[in-house]
Amino acid sequence: MLGIDLIKISRMQRIIERFNEKGLAKFLSSDEIRLVKNAKNAAGYWAAKEAFSKALGTGIGARCSFYDIKIYKDALGAPKLALSRKVIKEFSIVNVALSITHDGEYAVAVVEIQQSTPSNKIKEF
Repeated sequence: MLGIDLIKISRMQRIIERFNEKGLAKFLSSDEIRLVKNAKNAAGYWAAKEAFSKALGTGIGARCSFYDIKIYKDALGAPKLALSRKVIKEFSIVNVALSITHDGEYAVAVVEIQQSTPSNKIKEF
């Protein structure tokens, strides 16, 4: 399953200017906030979490909250996703891939989810 999200970086800049770290805490854990260097990073993290929830088909809500998805960096500094046990089990997730990019005024993230039991089989006619 595939999900994508796009966010204008200036939107995240306004959140940071208005609410500081409390604004980031609405969608990031304290470990994730430590990774944020600027509004561009924060926008990419927002897009990553939204893209993941779209790939699930649920959006952010009761079945998958912002806090069920955590972003971390691997040894080379690439962003990766960690997931809550609840989400892994409920959606039979076996692997997830993330790509975040920034260009000009926008941040974009794409997430691919692999499930052990695909929920979106091809519809026959």
